[in-house]
Amino acid sequence: MGRLRRSRVHKGIKDISKKYRLKRKTKDLDQIQADLLPENKPKLESFEIDPELPGLGQFYCIECTKHFTDATSKLKHIASKVHKRRLRQLKDTAYTQKEAEYAAGVGSGSSFSAESSSLLAITRKNKQASDSSKMIIE
Repeated sequence: MGRLRRSRVHKGIKDISKKYRLKRKTKDLDQIQADLLPENKPKLESFEIDPELPGLGQFYCIECTKHFTDATSKLKHIASKVHKRRLRQLKDTAYTQKEAEYAAGVGSGSSFSAESSSLLAITRKNKQASDSSKMIIE
């Protein structure tokens, strides 16, 4: 009867899981941050009428990269927890290629500013906190 009849579970069916994973795929945070730049934002705020998109493409949330059917659903989305969570994620600096190379040990540390890096700043704060707690214990 086929693979579904044999296994009775959908966990191992890679083509089905891949289909739905790619169907819901949104832009990455660094791409959204590039869209929010002043030179790119006007292009995304005014879409041409497209019958394929929900709401003919007129109600678009740039931060969440999502189209809505009407203005009330977009306003409801803007007040939602999901939208506010995305805004908090976008406030962090984007993870750059230079930061990835520095973490892998490829690049030199002199050309990289650690203060602007979100990941390195967090690890530095954690290290300082652990050092200060060791000094208190001693």
